[in-house]
Amino acid sequence: MLVFPDTIGLRETGREHLLTYSMSTFNAFGPRNEIFERSAAVAGDAIRWVNDSCRRENLAPGGWGMSVFAAADRGECTEQEAERLVRSFLSAGVDTTVNGIAHMMLAFAAFPKEWEKLRERPALARGVFDESLRWDSTVQTFFRTTTCDAIVAGVTIPEGSKVLLFLAAANRDPRHWTNPGRFDIERKNFGHAGFGFGLHQCLGQMVARQEAELVLNALLRRVRSIRLTGQVTRRLNNTLHAVESLPIEVDPV
Repeated sequence: MLVFPDTIGLRETGREHLLTYSMSTFNAFGPRNEIFERSAAVAGDAIRWVNDSCRRENLAPGGWGMSVFAAADRGECTEQEAERLVRSFLSAGVDTTVNGIAHMMLAFAAFPKEWEKLRERPALARGVFDESLRWDSTVQTFFRTTTCDAIVAGVTIPEGSKVLLFLAAANRDPRHWTNPGRFDIERKNFGHAGFGFGLHQCLGQMVARQEAELVLNALLRRVRSIRLTGQVTRRLNNTLHAVESLPIEVDPV
């Protein structure tokens, strides 16, 4: 709620709208069901605030947002495209990271031996977030559109078709991953689909990884063990595997 908006150059007042906006955006990627209708009904003020905040005149100098508008000044995109690009940063960079870090904490609570291993070998921290995203993918599904006829497993998908990708299922596919239901910080997890893949993979993934790694390094200095103290409560979303409440207890070093 601080790192990403500050990096973009977002104004400080009104940031409480970010979670509402992000939740509504990811609900809109799914069906027009009751979950979508409920989130859309309360997102009006948040959507207006975000749209207004992404305009050139409301962004702080020196941030990512203004660098996008500098590209528009060079003719690399239009002013309208620049606003949409800045908005896409905000759409994807808040709720996803919140839930990604929550799932990382849940993973260590569910597999306490992995936390002991990490404390003994802190150099493994760089791959931990990716393994937690593979183990419990924040973004469960995403749509793509075929730009030409494509053959997948002997089936032709016509050009212009909407294709639903089950990213979380790919990340637990036993044909690719050994013991996929286990959170293993030593796993070679290259190729997981938690950030998407290819041309359209997550634009802010390096920021998310850095945020998670900083959280981990701070915890490693201070926390001996992590454990669940109650039931995990989920917040229903059409795209995200979201956490409403994660009751954990830690023992200090």
